[in-house]
Amino acid sequence: MGQAVSRYEMIEDGDRILVGVSGGKDSLVMLWLLNERLARIPVHYTLCPVYIDLGFKPDFSDRLKQYLKTAGFDLIVDHTDFGPVAHSKINRENPCFLCARRRRQRLFEIGDELGCRKIALGHNQDDLIETLFLNMCYAGELSTMVPLQKFFKGAITILRPLAHAAENDIRRFAGQINLPVFTNPCPSSGKSRRQEIKDLLKTLYRRNRKIKGNIFRAMHHVNLDYLPHPAAPAYAKGRS
Repeated sequence: MGQAVSRYEMIEDGDRILVGVSGGKDSLVMLWLLNERLARIPVHYTLCPVYIDLGFKPDFSDRLKQYLKTAGFDLIVDHTDFGPVAHSKINRENPCFLCARRRRQRLFEIGDELGCRKIALGHNQDDLIETLFLNMCYAGELSTMVPLQKFFKGAITILRPLAHAAENDIRRFAGQINLPVFTNPCPSSGKSRRQEIKDLLKTLYRRNRKIKGNIFRAMHHVNLDYLPHPAAPAYAKGRS
C-alpha cells in the first residue's frame, strides 16, 4: 500500500480523507493501515470512516460502528434504500451498476459535507484486473479502475491505496490482525458478472502462477501501435 500511495502521490500533509468502509476485509484493512502508518511518517492527515448502509437485512451497521469505536474511530453511518431499489422492477439497469453509482454519489455528497476532498476506497489488485475483463466482455472497451482518479475538475479525488495489493495477501493480513467478519447481505453477492469473471480468472491463475502478475503489468505497458483504431484516418484510408 505504501508503494501505491507514494507512486501516485495520493496523500498530502493536512488532507482530510473520507474512508469508504463496507464491512469487508479490504476496506477495514485499508483503514487499519492508513491509521497505523500515521505514527511512522512525517505527513499528518485525518481519516473520516463512512459506511453507506444499502438497506439490506440483516443490518450490521451497529456492530460495525461499535467495533470501530473500540479501535478509536467514530464511524458515520448513512442509511439508504439503494440496494432494494436497484434490485426492484423499476430498475432496468444492472443492479450492481446502479447501486454502486448511487453509493459513490452519496460518498461525494458526504465528503463535501465533511470537508473531505479525497475519498479512499478499498479496491485491490484483483478488483482492477476483474474490472478490465468486465469492461472488455460486457462494455466492449479497454478500461479499468485507476489508483488515483480526479472528479469535478479536481474538486474530489478518489484514492485506491490497495491497488497494488493482492486479495489473498489482504485476506491473510486481515486474519493476522483478527478483523471481524461481516457477512454481505446483498442478494447478488456471489452471483454477479464480477463473480463470473473472478471464477474465470481463478481457473487461469491455477494453470500458471505468473498470469495474474502479467495481466497487471500489461495494464501499465499498453502498446497502442498494436491496437486497432477504427476512427483514425490512416486506418480508414488503408481499408478503402
